[in-house]
Amino acid sequence: MDVLHTLSQELATLVDAAGRSVVRVDARRRRPASGTVWSADGILVTTAHAVERDDDLTVGLPDGGEAEASLVGRDPLTNVAVLRVKRTDLIPATWAEPDDLRVGHLVVALGRPGRTVRARFGIAGAIGGEWRTPHGGRFDRYIEAAIGGASGFSGGPLLDARGRAVGLTARGLLPRTVLAIPATTLRRVADTLLTHGRMQRGYLGLGGHPVTLPAALRPRPDQETGLLVVAVEPGAPADRAGVLLGDTLVALNDQPIHNAHELSAWLSEAQIGTPVALALVRAGQPHRLDVVVGERP
Repeated sequence: MDVLHTLSQELATLVDAAGRSVVRVDARRRRPASGTVWSADGILVTTAHAVERDDDLTVGLPDGGEAEASLVGRDPLTNVAVLRVKRTDLIPATWAEPDDLRVGHLVVALGRPGRTVRARFGIAGAIGGEWRTPHGGRFDRYIEAAIGGASGFSGGPLLDARGRAVGLTARGLLPRTVLAIPATTLRRVADTLLTHGRMQRGYLGLGGHPVTLPAALRPRPDQETGLLVVAVEPGAPADRAGVLLGDTLVALNDQPIHNAHELSAWLSEAQIGTPVALALVRAGQPHRLDVVVGERP
């Protein structure tokens, strides 16, 4: 029993300390969410889906007060939003890379959907490598938390047993699943939003659907699918290069493209402004076009 009492006391101390970095975010109709202090000078991070409006934003602070907030930027692809309040005395969370987090490790999710901090206790249910969200955003690691009843916790920190924030709790990315936006991903996206106000991503302006390639048209024996072009935005790089509806994209600079997620992954910030060779199948014949990658509007 002494072991359980000690564990209980340590968890309460952990929540009390980390809770000083958790705020309430009022940015959607009748559904407050949570946020986490990123820096003492008023920078907060939360989930993009928790911010449904750009103005009239308020934040409930750990000291019980409220403050007006402004939206610095948001990235729906990774579900990250950055807010700013006019305060210089906030306590930032202690962030840690989740490199040593393992399946079965204890985790604690914190939230402040009301005036007081709330906690949910669970374990790391699944850990994986780099992962793409359903919208195409890149997570440096896949972290699934086996925590129930976490409504209103989105945007709050997910803590390891040392009280370090290994990610930002996020619901809604996958059905009935609580994920964490890893600290590594959060830092990359937040820094970009603070610098540019938006994420810079490569852009071709085409939409596609994976289709099976006939054996005779496969550029490689092991590439069974390509991306059938079902939409081309007028004036976009793909349109200017001559991509047509019904073309099937099979490679970019000789790198195979099987689906839209691979296309999104390839179109990174580094590709903006660079020429790219598109390998297509058009009317049953191999076809090649050159296009300069644009920046996503």
